[in-house]
Amino acid sequence: MRRLRSQVFALLLLAASAAHAQLWGYVDGAGIAHFASTPLNSQYQPVLSAGAEPQAVPGKTDSSRQLLTWLEIAPEVKSVQPYLREAARASGVDMELLKAIIAVESGFKADAVSPRGATGLMQLSSDTAERYATRDEARRPAAALLRDPRSNVHIGARMLADLIRRFGRIDAALAAWNAGEGAVRRAGGRMPEIEETQAHVHMVLELYWALLQRSLPGQAQQLKIHTAAR
Repeated sequence: MRRLRSQVFALLLLAASAAHAQLWGYVDGAGIAHFASTPLNSQYQPVLSAGAEPQAVPGKTDSSRQLLTWLEIAPEVKSVQPYLREAARASGVDMELLKAIIAVESGFKADAVSPRGATGLMQLSSDTAERYATRDEARRPAAALLRDPRSNVHIGARMLADLIRRFGRIDAALAAWNAGEGAVRRAGGRMPEIEETQAHVHMVLELYWALLQRSLPGQAQQLKIHTAAR
């Protein structure tokens, strides 16, 4: 991983020093960030241009930039950062992915409760709390546990890590998070044909990619450097 990161740094330096050079990339459904000095196919989007800020998420308006700025400065986001770092280290799930899920699920409102009873930052059910809570956590009532920001983030991170391990892809794991594991299994371990779920997963992955652009190259689960064919 260190060698891969150093390669990305080299590409960044190349992009910054060459008059018209760019760094292109995308994050696939398995959470792998792909980078190249030229767009190798239509999935690649500009990440860094010489002398420019990272590009906005493709297809989005300035509202996406406003959201990213808000995620950097909002007190409610900053207060959760230590829990995100802890949970990322403990679970192996990228901190930026956890942040993207919380932004989409609850807007960082720790007291959010959905009509179906999903609670807290990551909008978790009491069944999820019982399944993924530690022994010490399980001594508390599920409702109180899920309203506690630190416990909510840790339990959600464990759940997502488990889903990623079992389905092998971040997009499928996010679909299982939204629509249930059964829906993903019935779809052959892939994204089910459910519009609400597809929109949800797209929103999370797109925000995840935007956050990765602001923290490249260290936050993707894996990095791949591609060289254009001569």
